Amino acid sequence: MRVLLTHEESEELFLTALCDGLEWVEGGYDLELTYDLQQYQDARKKDDGSGYETCHEDILMGILRNGGALTMEDIGCEGEYTRTITMKDVHEQVQNTNIAHLMDAINENGDAITADVILQQVFFNEIIFA
Repeated sequence: MRVLLTHEESEELFLTALCDGLEWVEGGYDLELTYDLQQYQDARKKDDGSGYETCHEDILMGILRNGGALTMEDIGCEGEYTRTITMKDVHEQVQNTNIAHLMDAINENGDAITADVILQQVFFNEIIFA
């Protein structure tokens, strides 16, 4: 079975995965998410008018929406699994997530493992770390 998601749906699911699983993925697999600091500052400056500080994960999505990239740096295996993504990867890869985990995310029944699987799918096109 294949699920086709709109760009907006893919972005929403990826944002949720960042919120729910980024810390898990970085700490559990000796990876570190990096990005261009100027792109981060530029994305942070874009205010929605609410007067509230934008959260880190929203800023990361802003980097991607502005045409920037995010890099998952492999610290533990001397860079073997370092990967860089753009918004195109989010749009293409979220829908390729294992169907059970994807449906959990769509139905808002996901957890850190669901987020982990989505993040790995987007960054690596497969599940590398278990």
